[in-house]
Amino acid sequence: MSRLLAPLWLTLARWCLGLGLCALAGCASLAPDASPLRGELIAVCRAQEAAWNRGDLEAFMAEGYWRSPELSFFSGGSDTRGYDAMLARYRERYTEGGREMGKLSFTQLEALLLSGHSGLVRGQWKLAFSDGKEVSGLFTLALWRMTEGWRIVHDHTSVAD
Repeated sequence: MSRLLAPLWLTLARWCLGLGLCALAGCASLAPDASPLRGELIAVCRAQEAAWNRGDLEAFMAEGYWRSPELSFFSGGSDTRGYDAMLARYRERYTEGGREMGKLSFTQLEALLLSGHSGLVRGQWKLAFSDGKEVSGLFTLALWRMTEGWRIVHDHTSVAD
């Protein structure tokens, strides 16, 4: 009986090794195809950065965020839900009463493709104001690929101490 199990075990081990190597080869062949998609994710951040820096809050929202009541934004212990609520939050914090929006910069952007239709972008943000003050922090964005392009469906932003 043990004579029969040894060849069976060896055959199974070879089959698993072959399957694993095929899977690795498949992943390696997908890597070059993923690069343009990662670039598309970063492009969403760059478009938002440009819109913010020209003082166009509506374009900042429209070029990046999913126009949906299901959009979510977590920051500083608060949970804001929906595109309209998020736009109102940004207006209140950055434009109402003649407030200066500051100059926005994103650095250390890292895009991770989860599938052909979903991804994450992680990075650092900084707002520099004309009085010399700066505010910065980290963020993670979850994006979905939609008919209008990549859109942020969830934004988790922190402010540095």
